[in-house]
Amino acid sequence: MTVRDSPEVRSESCGLEELFCAHTSSEQSWDSLLLGPQWPRRWSGTWRTPTGELVCPARDLAAVPVLECVPVRRFSWRTNQRHRPGLQFMVSTGRMHGFESLEEQKLLLALDFAGAVAEVLPQPFRLRFEADEGFREHVPDFLAVLRDGSAWLFDVRPASLIRDRDEVAFAAAWEAAWAVGWRYAVVAGWRPHVLSVIDALSAQRRPLQDPLGLQGQLLEALAAGPAGFGELVARTSLPAVARAHALHLLWRRQLGVDLSRPLSDRSLVCSLAEGNGA
Repeated sequence: MTVRDSPEVRSESCGLEELFCAHTSSEQSWDSLLLGPQWPRRWSGTWRTPTGELVCPARDLAAVPVLECVPVRRFSWRTNQRHRPGLQFMVSTGRMHGFESLEEQKLLLALDFAGAVAEVLPQPFRLRFEADEGFREHVPDFLAVLRDGSAWLFDVRPASLIRDRDEVAFAAAWEAAWAVGWRYAVVAGWRPHVLSVIDALSAQRRPLQDPLGLQGQLLEALAAGPAGFGELVARTSLPAVARAHALHLLWRRQLGVDLSRPLSDRSLVCSLAEGNGA
């Protein structure tokens, strides 16, 4: 499938699952897990709180007060390390969140845009699970708590770097998440262009003052129908400043654009009602 005939990804209505390419562990990986009637009791999760560690059976993972927990593994920075850790600000939570690689940073950016996130905990817990070779441990990359109260557990690994041993750990994480009603996904890649467009929109993701009423002008300019990004801002009283406000409205999903195409002055922008088919 070429970029030209790939399906649209509407910024105003898409879900996170429409942005990334998910990896599914092989049946052989699931066969390596030692599952049985009592596995949720045998497997366990170790969380870290400001006062110490908290260990619980896998069946009780959802009962842990996530908001009181901290990453179970510390972030480290050292010379010549192969991955690049850092901190990513999220508008959804109003604070910084740690990541251990640039691929993980991409997920935090996408979550902030499309995930309806209330809280994100990096390296949330250490899962101890049983496989053919005995007990093993795996630390998922993120646990995202959404505004509706649901939770989504994530691992992030480019498809080319996933090994057989990873597949078994991912299958175990899926089982543990399923047992407590969480969603689980391995983010192995991204749809073409979506990250570059979201990154461009994120330049104006913070609250933006509008003393000139440019946001209202932008919304009014779309009353007659969709318009190219360049044409849209040109219809306002101050086009140079209106560009920032247009990006802000797109980030806040009050305007819509196709994320599967590069963002340019020719990108067709629509109002929320038009994007939802109203």
